[in-house]
Amino acid sequence: MTEPVTWNVKRFIVEKPANYKFIPGQATEVSINDEKWRGKKNPFTFTSLNSDLVLEFIIKRYPEHKGVTDELHRLNSGDELIIRDVWGTINFKGKGIFIAGGAGITPFIAILRQLKKEEKINGNKLIFSNKTQRDIILEKEFKEMFPSEDLILTLTEEKKQGYENEKISVDFLKKHIKNFSQNFYICGPKEFVKDIRNILSELGAEVNSVVFER
Repeated sequence: MTEPVTWNVKRFIVEKPANYKFIPGQATEVSINDEKWRGKKNPFTFTSLNSDLVLEFIIKRYPEHKGVTDELHRLNSGDELIIRDVWGTINFKGKGIFIAGGAGITPFIAILRQLKKEEKINGNKLIFSNKTQRDIILEKEFKEMFPSEDLILTLTEEKKQGYENEKISVDFLKKHIKNFSQNFYICGPKEFVKDIRNILSELGAEVNSVVFER
């Protein structure tokens, strides 16, 4: 089953293999079960919880690549995917600040959903940067998940009431974070992760507490 999440992001619901287990933040390699695409593997993070009866992936389409994500968005209910072994990506090490850029939110979704389910979301904060409001993945769910002071949504290419309207910078983080000795989790485009990691180091965050997508 597939359904839209934003204008260029879809949710894929896939049958869960027997005894298949994973930890929130982990990923797998996915292929389309088709002669042309079977050998082309792309890594995707699980956005469902291990306790769910199905697997969920939330995947952004990149039509300019003319690759797997573009083809995935053309699939219909009943088409088959190949799901492989689980491997580790971002591991939750304790309460902290999650900083995501665009589709970089996906490795955080299962972690945050698990924390919410266990009533452990309080004490965490999400800073989520997107180009425009229509790009925000799961905005409604995050607004229901976090108290308003713990959810910072910033738009870099659109000014809109109720949102921050700037790129994440030293001044931005100093305005929204008072304690830089806690855990930090970063995920997004390669340059985004590099820039945020450098800014956090400059502000005194311990390198070991900065967990980022590798």
